[in-house]
Amino acid sequence: MRGLPYFGALLAVSTWWLAMPQAASAGESPAWQACFRAASSPDDRAAACSSVIDAKAEIGRKLAGAYCSRGEAFTEKRDFDRAMADLDEAVRIDPDDACAWTNRGRVYALKSDLDRAIAEYDQAIRIDSTFALAFNNRGDAWFGKGDAVRAMADFSAAIKFDPKLSIAWGNRGFLHYRMRDFPHAIADYSEQIKLSPSVLAYINRGNAYRDSEQLDKAAADYGEVTKLAPQDARGWRNRGLIRFFQGNNKGGVADYDKALQYDPADVDSWNNRAQGKMRLGDKTGAIADFKKALELLPDLKSARDSLTALGVKS
Repeated sequence: MRGLPYFGALLAVSTWWLAMPQAASAGESPAWQACFRAASSPDDRAAACSSVIDAKAEIGRKLAGAYCSRGEAFTEKRDFDRAMADLDEAVRIDPDDACAWTNRGRVYALKSDLDRAIAEYDQAIRIDSTFALAFNNRGDAWFGKGDAVRAMADFSAAIKFDPKLSIAWGNRGFLHYRMRDFPHAIADYSEQIKLSPSVLAYINRGNAYRDSEQLDKAAADYGEVTKLAPQDARGWRNRGLIRFFQGNNKGGVADYDKALQYDPADVDSWNNRAQGKMRLGDKTGAIADFKKALELLPDLKSARDSLTALGVKS
């Protein structure tokens, strides 16, 4: 960033989604509804779907859906063997279930077998050429393989087929961000926030504002994180850094106070707060923070050099 110091790393993360095989209707049994309820915890969903499967009352697509949903629950629990066994059964019962193929792709992706994941998503898209989530997930896999062109095409297709799929906007925004195309990244993140405001979406848009030197807007987005998740240190430390960039050292130190309250193991926060304290003339406080940073990361050169400049042997 031109003309501004940079103290610590700020991270942006892309996200994956799983496919829910089908929605439950109001007339279905409580177990059936819990099996397909998106809000059900993975444990509750697995138990409910097991009840549906064990009852042996369903056949065909409905039985495949129960296996698919339980496989999704096991995937969320990172029990990949049981997840794949269920998803294989779903595909065996109903080979035209695009959701099951998509969820199998998710398992392969989580196991870092991106080629197999892409093959599964390809099959899902062959079955349903407008399946937005399959395009989104395949885009993530292409991104993981370093193919930005195919990833961009898939994220754009996901948005075309389901403009309300917020995660696709976020993923395409992240790809624009990685390509240093900040205006398009901000536009995509803004759409994601409009559809589904979240901590990660605000952090990512804040990062794009920060890197395009729109510091007031970056601070506002990180401020939204402190409101949505006041105990999440990321909002506080990210805004604290922006405040330092803006010359508001007192405000920056206050934000890092909160960040360290919620994440006392973050080396950058100790180091950055020390920088702010040093600028405020709080030499004792700065020395204490630099020493804490070095306790956590003994090779942190910036902290060691700062202590030397303050006349302290590290």
